Amino acid sequence: MSATLPLAPGTAPADPVATPDAAPDGPTRRTTRRIMLGPLAIGGDAPISVQTMTVTPTHEADLTLQAIASAQAAGADIVRVAVPRREDAEALARIAEHSRIPVIADIHFQWKYAVMAIEAGCAGVRINPGNIKQHDKVALLGRLASEAGVAIRIGVNGGSLEDAILEEFGGPTPEAMVESALREVRLLEDVDFFNTKISVKHSDPWTMIRTYRLLAQACDYPLHLGVTEAGPLHSGSIKSAVGIGVLLAEGIGDTIRVSLSADPVEEVKAGIMILEALHLRERGLDVVSCPSCGRAQVDVWTLAEQVQKGLEGLDAPLRVAVMGCVVNGPGEAREADLGVAAGNGKGDIIRRGEKIATVREEDIVEAMVHYATEMAEEIRRERGEGAPVVV
Repeated sequence: MSATLPLAPGTAPADPVATPDAAPDGPTRRTTRRIMLGPLAIGGDAPISVQTMTVTPTHEADLTLQAIASAQAAGADIVRVAVPRREDAEALARIAEHSRIPVIADIHFQWKYAVMAIEAGCAGVRINPGNIKQHDKVALLGRLASEAGVAIRIGVNGGSLEDAILEEFGGPTPEAMVESALREVRLLEDVDFFNTKISVKHSDPWTMIRTYRLLAQACDYPLHLGVTEAGPLHSGSIKSAVGIGVLLAEGIGDTIRVSLSADPVEEVKAGIMILEALHLRERGLDVVSCPSCGRAQVDVWTLAEQVQKGLEGLDAPLRVAVMGCVVNGPGEAREADLGVAAGNGKGDIIRRGEKIATVREEDIVEAMVHYATEMAEEIRRERGEGAPVVV
């Protein structure tokens, strides 16, 4: 099969245009059709959304709602809940009613649970072409979702492709995954359902990148990005940053999930950091510090960790630099909103390019927290936000 796939009926990729959520020097995003996930716009010129998935038993509705609230507090825009059992499907109405962010029901094998999710008022349903094999049931879901105003995500996974697709393409290749997604798209389009987004996830970042590139050429639906089964917090975050980051830098992607063997809150934090690094979301608190280096005149590792911990919970777009040598330290500290150039038992505190204090090494953390909190409160006042900053 050639790398260039036929366009789905009624779709055509347009020339990309800059979108409002990107900073002037951020990536130019691929143009897609816009869909609605409950009240949340996806694609078009809508901001890129961060998604996570709860790990609680979904049928324990109160526990799941607590997990959703924690994810929302961390910055999640969308949450997905697993629905492997009937009791999980029966709990969806309560969860959808009380969640403050759109809920997507994750459906595998049992198409009837997808029907229950639509009837329960979930904002979206995720279906996997490799697991719901009855084409007439996919068409039924399209009709029911259309009537209810529910979005559908076609979630292809390299580990669960249909046997026929695997046989035809010789394995879970990028072409195989894209073809699986497009076949499912056509089933929904045949019943005039277009409120669709697509994902084609793989556990290998390079395969994932190539697959999404093909899919972006083949349709104009919004795309959900992720490296599936990325791994534990450290290695999984790196793999996800590579896969998701490369695509976002090319303008591809409308929602993202960093899939980690970790607390869902960590997934959200990692996703937000990826968007901030590419100027696709307003920068929040950003602590930069010296790398491993023999020039350091202070224990930068410990100092940076202490400053990071001291500023935990500070909600403001501040770049804070913790530097420990005379080569790059003063310059990096001057370039940050707030910085410290430390060494020889003391630290020069630099605020927006001007030295404002010199403190003893043991007082650096306290001083940095004090000045950062002060600056954050100034930002809030400038924006008309009266709530105090809590650190």
